[in-house]
Amino acid sequence: MIRFENVGLAYGNEPEVLKNLSFSIKPGSFHFLTGPSGAGKTSLLRLFLLSLRPTTGKITMFGEKVSRLNQDRLLQLRRHIGIVFQEFRLLDHLTTFENVALPLRVLGQSESEYASNVKELLEWVGLGERIDAHPPLLSGGEKQRAAIARAVIGRPDILLADEPTGNVDPELAERLLHLFAELNRMGTTIIIATHELPLLDKFKYPRMQLSNGRLKIDGS
Repeated sequence: MIRFENVGLAYGNEPEVLKNLSFSIKPGSFHFLTGPSGAGKTSLLRLFLLSLRPTTGKITMFGEKVSRLNQDRLLQLRRHIGIVFQEFRLLDHLTTFENVALPLRVLGQSESEYASNVKELLEWVGLGERIDAHPPLLSGGEKQRAAIARAVIGRPDILLADEPTGNVDPELAERLLHLFAELNRMGTTIIIATHELPLLDKFKYPRMQLSNGRLKIDGS
């Protein structure tokens, strides 16, 4: 699914944020991405999301070398990747239903094509009764679940999450992790960036640990 070969990343003339990373991620796997603030977690997620190209080294995703792809092909591959941001990024003027359906509308689908799927997913994440609510009326946990639903409505092959439990209480954080685990059981490859160590102890998935721009994966 993902292969890094001696990948480094620097912004302008600054020192490298990521240094000589070599690893692979198998389809259907689940990894936590950990490390202190400034370790490079968000930069690594941006490489996974194909919104950045590495300064050095090679990245292969879905069997294609990223450095050889033009912008149109990168955009096509990005449609196979879902992203959950810590700050939700829901549009306040749209309802929960409309926010979750937005990726499908962008792809040109009509409401008659996606309506039943969106409603079913909202029921699954516990937002069936909030389908017509706008984001300002949702709690933090409800916004996060809406953001997760929006990220997975297109059935991505890879789901990335940047501190998805940072704005919710511990009980809801655990519920959200169970939701990610269920998505993984359905075949989605999941990478979650988090610094919440108590959660990591409850969910025994491999950890990708970043420190000073270098990466160690459990068992490697």
